[in-house]
Amino acid sequence: MKNILNIIFLLFISNYSFAQKNNISKLVDQYAAENQFNGTVLVQKGRHVIYHKSFGVAERSFNSPVTNETKYQVCSITKTFTAVLILQLAEKGKIDLNNKIRDYLPDYKGEGGDKVSIRQLLNHTSGMKNTDTAKDANFLKYGIGFYHTPYQLKEIVNRFCSNNLVNEPGTKFDYNNGEYMILGRILEVMYQMTFEQVLNDKILIPLGMHNSGLLSHYKLIKGLATPYYKDKSLDHLIPNIPIYVEDFSSAGAMYSTTSDLIKFNNALFDFKLIKKETLDQLLTPGLDDYGYSVWIRDVEKYRRMERYGRIAGANSVWFHYLNNDLSIIILSNTNLTDLGDYAYKIGKAIL
Repeated sequence: MKNILNIIFLLFISNYSFAQKNNISKLVDQYAAENQFNGTVLVQKGRHVIYHKSFGVAERSFNSPVTNETKYQVCSITKTFTAVLILQLAEKGKIDLNNKIRDYLPDYKGEGGDKVSIRQLLNHTSGMKNTDTAKDANFLKYGIGFYHTPYQLKEIVNRFCSNNLVNEPGTKFDYNNGEYMILGRILEVMYQMTFEQVLNDKILIPLGMHNSGLLSHYKLIKGLATPYYKDKSLDHLIPNIPIYVEDFSSAGAMYSTTSDLIKFNNALFDFKLIKKETLDQLLTPGLDDYGYSVWIRDVEKYRRMERYGRIAGANSVWFHYLNNDLSIIILSNTNLTDLGDYAYKIGKAIL
């Protein structure tokens, strides 16, 4: 009798799982069709990928299709890699998060050198004047700041991330790429390597993330989707405005695939990159519900980590439901779809 009940239970679970996967597939497919989605969606429950599918075109000039192996610009998802690299040094006692910028960059010229802590760089409360002043509405008319000229990270920090303070450090949240560029430069100085080398040696190679790396205007990356952008003044998509995306560096210059990013997700939440207590710090919400490089939303039953990335047409989102072990990664090469809404609806349907 017990064996029969076990068989019935297993059949029930199997049928339920199949039905849930079928429902999720319908939801994702329908949303993609109704919201002009172009990209790849990966959903993982536990350590099982329950949905992985791609839609649309990677290169519109040749009408080449997106596949599950397509590489995308992941933009500010890069920041979480940078945060993890900093926290790895903190675990080794080589960085104190309460120490100031100039403790690690002695030649830093900005007003915040002796006032802004590493922790305040991580959670965007440095009080510095924002490095980026360009607005979406003006991209096509005026461009996007200094990103139209190639620079080394050291130059970027010296020229564009050494601004005056406009707020008392630690008192106000202001999302600022410059803070993560400073963190990237600290990594370069601490390791005596480029940020790209540090990223490869400490995360990408150990995790087998062979389809991820840093973008450069001077590299040809096989299988990389071309981003396409549309604003209110246009009735069609255009290729991204011309920029040197490598200037985003440790704040937003990475490319990856959904399959590679889920490797990073799993290593992070299995404590293979940083310890549990360190990850808890990263996930502790402060001002604007922001921890270190990520937002923490719905702090009760459906508490989740959210990380977004966007540079004109390149778009990405990464959700991880902390109490439910559910991960959702969506990468896109257009700005036509609200990826945050997409990920939220997928998570809500599953949970």
